Amino acid sequence: MNAETELKFRLAPRKLSSVLRSSAANGQGNRQELVSTYYDTKKQKLRRHGLTLRVRKVDGSYVQTVKAGGSGTVTRGEWEHEVEGAKPDFKKVKNTPLADLASKKLPRKLRPVFQTEVHRTTEARRVRQSQIELAVDRGRIGAGRRSRPVAELELELKSGQVGDLFRLARSLERKTSAELDLRSKAERGYRLVAGDGDKAQHAEPIELKPDLSPQDAFRAIAHSTLRQITANADPVRDMDSEGVHQMRVGLRRLRAAISLFGDILPHASTERIKAELKWLTGELAPAREIDVFLKESIQPIADQGVPKRGARAIAKKFSAERRAAFARAREAVDSARYRRLLIDVIEWIETRQPRPGDDRTIAAYAAEVLDRRIGKARKQGKHLDDLDPRQRHKLRIKIKKIRYAIDFFESLYSGRDRKQLASLSGRLKQIQSALGSLNDFMAHRELATEAALAAPPANRRAQAFASGFIVGQEREAAQGLMKDAAKELHRLHRLRAAPAT
Repeated sequence: MNAETELKFRLAPRKLSSVLRSSAANGQGNRQELVSTYYDTKKQKLRRHGLTLRVRKVDGSYVQTVKAGGSGTVTRGEWEHEVEGAKPDFKKVKNTPLADLASKKLPRKLRPVFQTEVHRTTEARRVRQSQIELAVDRGRIGAGRRSRPVAELELELKSGQVGDLFRLARSLERKTSAELDLRSKAERGYRLVAGDGDKAQHAEPIELKPDLSPQDAFRAIAHSTLRQITANADPVRDMDSEGVHQMRVGLRRLRAAISLFGDILPHASTERIKAELKWLTGELAPAREIDVFLKESIQPIADQGVPKRGARAIAKKFSAERRAAFARAREAVDSARYRRLLIDVIEWIETRQPRPGDDRTIAAYAAEVLDRRIGKARKQGKHLDDLDPRQRHKLRIKIKKIRYAIDFFESLYSGRDRKQLASLSGRLKQIQSALGSLNDFMAHRELATEAALAAPPANRRAQAFASGFIVGQEREAAQGLMKDAAKELHRLHRLRAAPAT
């Protein structure tokens, strides 16, 4: 097995040549035409097990490659063998992860799923004492009638220190505006097959083994959350509301993971990362808040007896604000600060040093985290009626972190324990939803009041009526939500079962 440690970036096709030094750009670098066919079953059994199988034609020869472990680290397992032709040879999958799935029927079920055709130029770079291969790829990914262009840069550490890989990455980002892309060509191919490559991307399942260290478990979780963030950059640029929402979810999940694992993370570097994540969250927040206000509070009032003039006036005002807020979000993900943030976060994930003397497993760590946090939330929830809006908001954040923790740790549980976990997650979701709506109402009240006060004289009375109608509706709904949240908090139970080992 080879272990490849690499970073992948995407950049504008016109800037690809500027990455290469003059000798490679003028045709003196190592140039190859690579045609790769990826195989899987109709139900994508390999993909579901975190594996990829491809056969690549290189200079008239064929190389079969099995890859594994791409979602939890920048280092992936890679098993390569020469084969006779363009089809997979299962005699060559021994001592690879694919061997565990290689039943007698599997070879017959495999079929080509998608193909990449890439023109690759490579050159060697020396950074301090490290050797790094730089590869520029131009080409296409094709699946049936669908295709997407490829314009990317790969940096692979051949020898030396991973920190040098990030030094070169930062230098190239400054010169070319290259943007970190955590998706492999295989992942992009599968998205193309599914027809959802341009859509907002939700969180992916996280698989943890009970005997992992908390440090390694955090690395896998943090990688997954970062992948959700980067996968939604293009939907945010397209001013897609779900893309903005899913990027915010990815940011919240990463910030929650940092909080949950706070006792094993280095303080100084973690605070810097948290500050940058908070910046990006803040740039996206107005787009999400105004979008929800428009859809859930303003648009429905047109059918509820509010004068049309007032409904149109307030809708027009917040539609304009929505466009401005989405433009602000797009500018954020187009900025150099965003590109640097991605490199900083992945370097922070990969180069943290474990604290000495900590021999806990993630199974034990998860049980401690869940028990402690559920206990605190349950205690605070007993006094819900006495909490002011700021305190209720903090309680909602606590509930949300517990839900994210359950999502992170779910694979550690099985049987009745997992059912208990699912029941707890459902109850937490109801509490979070109720408290979230209460928090939205407070934000909507401020927006509606500001809209009424700032309305032009011609529309002031009509807009003030519409704003008052919204506030009145939400005040009435808030009473029921408080009762729902208090009821579920009272029924909240601590998770006493230990994760499976």
